[in-house]
This record gives sequence, structure tokens and C-alpha cells, in this order.
Amino acid sequence: MLSYRHIYHAGNHADILKHLIVSQICRHLVKKEAPFFYLDTHAGIGQYALDSEQAQKNKEFQSGISRLLDEDNLPEPIDEFLDIVREMNPDGTLQLYPGSPKVVDYYLRKKDKLHLCELHPNDYPVLAALFPNKRKANVVKDNGFSAVKAMLPPPQKRGFTLMDPPYEVKKDYQYVVQALKDGHQRFPQGTYAIWYPVLGRQQADDLIRDVKNTQIRNVLLVELCIRDTEKERGMAGSGMIIVNPPWTLEQESNECLPILKSILAEDNSASHQIRWITPE
Repeated sequence: MLSYRHIYHAGNHADILKHLIVSQICRHLVKKEAPFFYLDTHAGIGQYALDSEQAQKNKEFQSGISRLLDEDNLPEPIDEFLDIVREMNPDGTLQLYPGSPKVVDYYLRKKDKLHLCELHPNDYPVLAALFPNKRKANVVKDNGFSAVKAMLPPPQKRGFTLMDPPYEVKKDYQYVVQALKDGHQRFPQGTYAIWYPVLGRQQADDLIRDVKNTQIRNVLLVELCIRDTEKERGMAGSGMIIVNPPWTLEQESNECLPILKSILAEDNSASHQIRWITPE
């Protein structure tokens, strides 16, 4: 049940979509002076060495972040995210890729706070070593779904929760919806983002339906598929379900997703969708 290691997939198309959205949410949060709280339910190791044996096995980053870095004249939201990657690789050679905690850390101010959950026994100590300052970050070896109840509402009164389980356990689809309900009930003004894989259309659509059935309002869907969703096994794409998104996020996604699709597509069946699951 803890076999998933993200290092094998770091920097792929799904990471790009997820981290672009995370970057845009944080970019919006820091426009206000008030501090914010960030909760990451499945934080991983925080950053990934792309020259490691694991990352080199499938080299998914080559058709993902490497391809994107080779492009010029990209929209500002994509370029802003790429600045984070560039800062981590100052000599211009792509060796490190940020996980979600490092993307958020790029925007973090002294008054903001991270709460990072990681249950994997090998990944937790690596994450804890990356964020040793407890004033900045609580790093806990914990089930992130339970942290949603325990940590919300935050004292900062502004918050962003990212839920991106590996879905290697089918019940993760149920757990993530229940965690959203728990979090929203306790902290309705917070921003929540659920990442999900598109392994097949039906499974993804079932999750989207279950989120809609919570009757939570103001829920935006952003999804990118790089190939046909039914022809091949494996992850054809991924999506983000965002509750209480920044008001600019729909427009920015409409600007960025067609470009990401054209750069990252594996076949002519690549697609994207941006729509409201439930309006405000």
C-alpha cells in the first residue's frame, strides 16, 4: 500500500499541470499582506533529482519539463512556474525538479506556514531534512487525509490545501472526496485542490461526479490529456479540481492549457478541458 514512489514520474506532464496550478494559487495568495497556511496531504520528498537511478528509469521528465524549458514566448503563468525550476538549476542543466512543497516554498514569506504530510517511511525523513525549520514547516509522518480534520481551520484564516494521493489504493478516490467535505465544512473559505490521474475516462468522471454531489459551490475543473484516454494503459492525462480558485485562474488556464497541449501531446487525440463543476 506504500509502494508508490513519485521519483519515477517526476517532471512529467501531470506534474507540470499540478505545479502550474499550485504556482498560480500561491501567486494569488501572496498578493495580500495577510499570512496563509498551506497543507499538503501527500508531500513526497519535496524535490526530485532527475539524474537519480529512479528518475532515469523511465525518463518521464524528458517528454515533460525538459520539453517545456526548450520553448520560448510562453504565457506569463507558465514562465513564472518555470522560473522556480530555473532557480533550482542555476547552471542551466536540468538536474532538480520541485515537488509541490518546493513550489509553495518559492512564494513563502516569513509569516506563512507549511504543514507537510508524508507517510512513506523512506520519503518522510528526506522531506523532513529538506524543511528543517519548524517555524516555517511542520513535517509529519502522517496520513494526510486525517490532517485535513486536525489542521483546519488554520489560525491564519487563509489557507490552501493540496490533496494528491497516488490512487494506488482504489479507496483513495473515496477518501479524497470525504477529506474535501471534512475540510470545507470546517473551513469553507479555504482553497482546495484535488489532483487526479486520467487512467480511463470512467474513473475520472466518477470522481468528478462525486465531487459535484458534495454540493460544494465554486468548483473549477482543469484537465490535460496528452493522448487518447482509452487506447493505451497508463496515465493519459491528469486534472485538478479546485474549490474557491483565484478569480484569475479560469482565464489563466484558458491561456495556458492549449499551449501545454500542443507542446506535450503524444498523439492527435490530446485534449484539455476547463469548466465549472459547480458555479459560485
